[in-house]
Amino acid sequence: MFDEVFTAEGIEIVRTPPRAPRANAYAERWVRTVRRECLDRILIYNPRHLRATLEEYVRHYNEHRPHQGGGQRPPALETSPAPVTELTAARIRRRNVFNRMINEYSPAA
Repeated sequence: MFDEVFTAEGIEIVRTPPRAPRANAYAERWVRTVRRECLDRILIYNPRHLRATLEEYVRHYNEHRPHQGGGQRPPALETSPAPVTELTAARIRRRNVFNRMINEYSPAA
C-alpha cells in the first residue's frame, strides 16, 4: 500500500538490498548523524516526543549546523557565511537546543 501512493504520483520505487549500507550511503549517513548527535543522548518517551525531537533536530540540521560539503554552511543558507567576528568587540547570543545538548550561536542585536 505504501508503494502505491508513490507510484500513483509517478515516483519510481527503487528497492535496496537489506543490510547493504553502501546501497544508500546518503540515508545511512543521515541515520548515523541523527543517532549520534540527537537520539543517543535523549530518552524518547513516545512517538509524539520522537516526532517533536526529530522536527527540532531537522530544523537545526538544515538551518544552523555547518556541513563540510557546503563550505561550512547549513543547507538552508544560500549566501556565504558571515566573516569571522572579533569576539571582544561583538556580543554573541546563545540558544539552547535539545535541553542544552546542542547550542546555537548568533550575533546579538
